[in-house]
Amino acid sequence: METAAIYLVAALAAGGLALLVKLPPLVGFLAAGFGLHAAGVEQMPGLQTLADLGVTLLLFGIGLKLDVRSLLKARVWLTSLAHMAFSVLLGLALLLAVAPFGFALLADADPAEMAIVALALSFSSTVFVVKVLDERRDNQTLYGRIAIGVLIMQDIVAVVVLTVSKGELPSPWALALVLVVPGAWLARKAWDRIDSVELGALFGLTMALVPGYVLFDLVGLKGDLGALIIGALLAGHRRAGDLSRLLLTGKEVLLIAFFVSIGLTGTPTWEAVGMAALLAVLIPVKAVAFFALLWLMRLRYRTATLASLALGNYSEFALIVATVVATTGAVSEGWVTVLALAVAFSFLLSAVLNRLAPAVEAWVTRRLPAQQAEALTVDDRPIDLGGADTLVLGMGRVGQATVEQLHEAHGKRAVGVEHDSRRVEQLRAAGFDVVEADATDLDFWGRVQRSGRVELVVLAMPFHGENLLVLDLLRKEGFRGRVAAIAQRGEEIDELRSRGADAAFNLYGSAGTNLADHAVERTSAAD
Repeated sequence: METAAIYLVAALAAGGLALLVKLPPLVGFLAAGFGLHAAGVEQMPGLQTLADLGVTLLLFGIGLKLDVRSLLKARVWLTSLAHMAFSVLLGLALLLAVAPFGFALLADADPAEMAIVALALSFSSTVFVVKVLDERRDNQTLYGRIAIGVLIMQDIVAVVVLTVSKGELPSPWALALVLVVPGAWLARKAWDRIDSVELGALFGLTMALVPGYVLFDLVGLKGDLGALIIGALLAGHRRAGDLSRLLLTGKEVLLIAFFVSIGLTGTPTWEAVGMAALLAVLIPVKAVAFFALLWLMRLRYRTATLASLALGNYSEFALIVATVVATTGAVSEGWVTVLALAVAFSFLLSAVLNRLAPAVEAWVTRRLPAQQAEALTVDDRPIDLGGADTLVLGMGRVGQATVEQLHEAHGKRAVGVEHDSRRVEQLRAAGFDVVEADATDLDFWGRVQRSGRVELVVLAMPFHGENLLVLDLLRKEGFRGRVAAIAQRGEEIDELRSRGADAAFNLYGSAGTNLADHAVERTSAAD
């Protein structure tokens, strides 16, 4: 317990210090790991298991929100493969260029060893990228989905790399993994019968670890990739979002162990620091390459910039490759420490760049030629609202009644926003002007603000959290019009007003008032 206490205090102090200087806490956790190793503190028992569990739950959570169809688009698979090829060539060129300058690791290294290191550095960090998206609540934005798709493609390539590096093929039993598809169907049926929150959380952990990690690992495949696949097979379930949120806190705590463990890989020498610093120079180039490829895929500057900044880092997978390949003698063990430092430096640099992402995106958009809407991919074009001056978010019964009242009683040109495709079709058939979009998506507001003249936004979504999120996004985008919202409880009304809503109404209170009015009118008429 004493060792655990030391680790907790070191992680808390370093994470707090990083936050104090306006850096993400994960940078402090990395520093804590290096500091603990340098101080000679013994490794905490079970730390690596906790770290692996954190990554497994992270990928399981990604799977629960994954749209597999997104992986089939060229902007995901082609961008991934083209960028990896470019990164390997670039990394190899850098290592060959600095080899004559006296670095011991490069003195006896042949081009094959350098190519392996360059390949290890071609991957981006799943853990870092998802944390960036989580903090911004941008997981479901277009750029967020593209970034996650690229990471998954890289994970698929990672399975091949690890298999080749180990020199052994997966077990023939790996073919039997096709049975997880009908198995997931049965699991979804069982999930329907689980009403307990605690049992639901246990179900999620079991699915991530047993048919996910353990089963895939037993047949020679990457265990955390298995967790992602199982999560994707469960993604369509009505409780998938709830389970993802339920596992969130535990996942965040476990990932602290992951970041600390990176720093425990070895005591860095000055030569290792210098080599890692040289490798970190490639991070901006890596980000620019992602931007160029995504721009060629006809995406907006904003989408390409945010995705490239999120992906501009090195992956923890570089350490796994170095460790596995070092056991075969193909690369020197000294690369493990160098790559751990390079990953840490990349996290630090990427954290700073992502904090400046809005400013970088604005700078890029100003400097490059204006993009024509018709030249962009369909799902990244500006949304034309025509002459609309009002948006109603959420087109349930309340939203529909609001649109009708705004039009008939107040002469407003109101457009509804609804994410349910079937409901959108029904509403359009009924004569409503509706845009199919997710109002909680920051990309949606970025596209609308460029093409509309909206003066009033009505938040008519059924969940209070969604209304709050959209209210924050509107203010974040600099919307200066009026915002009205519905709520179900008095404290929700107070919260909406404190967050900037111009008007907030109790949904049930209004219904009760209308019911009383109608009751009195009918009773009086009967008398």
